[in-house]
Amino acid sequence: MGRITARTRVTRITVGGATSRREDLLAVEEPLEIRVGGTPLAVTMRTPGHDVDLAVGFMISEGAIFRGDQVAAAIHCAGADGENTYNVLDLTLAPGVPAPDASLQRSFYTTSSCGVCGKASIDAVRTRSSYPIEDDLRVDPARLITFPDRLRAGQEVFEKTGGLHAAALFDGRTGELLVLREDVGRHNAVDKVIGWAAREALLPLRGTVLQVSGRASFELTQKASMAGIPMLAAVSAPSSLAVEHAKDAGLTLVGFLRGESMVIYAGAERIAETVEAR
Repeated sequence: MGRITARTRVTRITVGGATSRREDLLAVEEPLEIRVGGTPLAVTMRTPGHDVDLAVGFMISEGAIFRGDQVAAAIHCAGADGENTYNVLDLTLAPGVPAPDASLQRSFYTTSSCGVCGKASIDAVRTRSSYPIEDDLRVDPARLITFPDRLRAGQEVFEKTGGLHAAALFDGRTGELLVLREDVGRHNAVDKVIGWAAREALLPLRGTVLQVSGRASFELTQKASMAGIPMLAAVSAPSSLAVEHAKDAGLTLVGFLRGESMVIYAGAERIAETVEAR
């Protein structure tokens, strides 16, 4: 498996103080080429680790598959130069599972900051979910406000580097942390969570809350809805398109979840003791 962190020499300057040279730890960012049956599908910039979860989650988010058992095998294989750098992952689909539609093939790479940059139009990513969100989940706000700190506490690589996003899946009723993944790309971290759940045969993810670091983009709401997740919570702001999609999909969207407060942008009925704005 590729490196998760790397070391580099840096110069630290403190205005009015000392200047020093020291070694610093960075989060690794490397390309992952996802292939299906030997055919290239996409390249994403990611932090190595949990690559199979990432690829399966990506396939589900794109609507190419809807269950983890539709992928029969996955293997890291050599690149064009013949060397196996663990940056090429080839998926074998289960018998009878059709290959991804040619329209999903991306001849460009997806960046670590935006998984859908470069798509021809936003309509191309309004994928219809196999798991419509029909969930009577109600979450106690006193429980919900604990999720960001628990997410942060579980970020082992962020603690060392300060350079990774994270996504975690919680049981909305008990507060149990089900899985946590880190990556340089927030969309990759979410795909790793969804891929893990698919491989554990947990889809659709009813009764869960997806907690993410940073902001809530349209793509994150789309990924949540594709996995049947009823609630997405972020520590920062959502975009206008994220709110629009959350309302259309029946997804509860919470932003600015910090300290003891939050802002509910869609689906307020799933937050227990919610009162009408006056």
